[in-house]
Amino acid sequence: MTTNLLLALALGYLLGSIPFGLILARLGGKGDIRQIGSGNIGATNVLRTGSKPLAALTLILDCLKATAAILIAERLLGDPLSDLAGRYAAAGAMIGHLYPVWLKFRGGKGVATLLGVLIGLQFWPAAAIYAAVWLLLLLMLRISSVAGMAAAVTAPLSAILFNASSLLPLLLGFAVLVLWKHRENILRLRKGTEPRIGSKT
Repeated sequence: MTTNLLLALALGYLLGSIPFGLILARLGGKGDIRQIGSGNIGATNVLRTGSKPLAALTLILDCLKATAAILIAERLLGDPLSDLAGRYAAAGAMIGHLYPVWLKFRGGKGVATLLGVLIGLQFWPAAAIYAAVWLLLLLMLRISSVAGMAAAVTAPLSAILFNASSLLPLLLGFAVLVLWKHRENILRLRKGTEPRIGSKT
C-alpha cells in the first residue's frame, strides 16, 4: 500500500466521519438527535425533529461527502493509470460515516453515503438503479430501513449486471456493512414494530 493510498483512505475517513445530521440539527435548534427516535445521526432521524429541510440537507451532504472524497483523492493522490485512490477514499468515507471516531464510533447507517460512493466512482447505471429503488420503496412502503437496505443490495448486483467485476468486492463489502448497521431495524421488522416515515418514535 503506497503513501498516496493511505492518504486517500485517511481523507475519505475524515470527510466521511463529518456527522452532518448531528451538526445541522444542533444548528437548527433541534438539540442532539441522538436523544430522539432511533438515536441515529442520519436523515431519517433528523426528519423526526419535524424539519424536512434539515433532513433533506443531511441526506444530500451525507451523499456528497463520499463523492467529494473520491473526486479529491483521484485528483490529488491518484495515478492516471489506476483508480485505486478513489476506491480507497470510498472505503474511508464509508467507514468514517459508519464508525466516526468523534462519536465513539457510533455513526450513521450508510445508505446516502453509499449512493455518494456510486456517484463518485461514476458508476452511473448503479447509481440510477440505487436511487430509483430507494425512492420507489420509500414512497410505496414509507419504511426507511427497507428502502435503504434494498437499495444497498442493488450496488453489488449492479456490478454483476453491468460487468463491473473489479468493483464487486468493494460494493459487496459496503452492502454488507449497511445491512449490519440495520440489524436492529431487521429485528423490529420481524416483530412488526419498525416505524414508518412520519412517525416520531
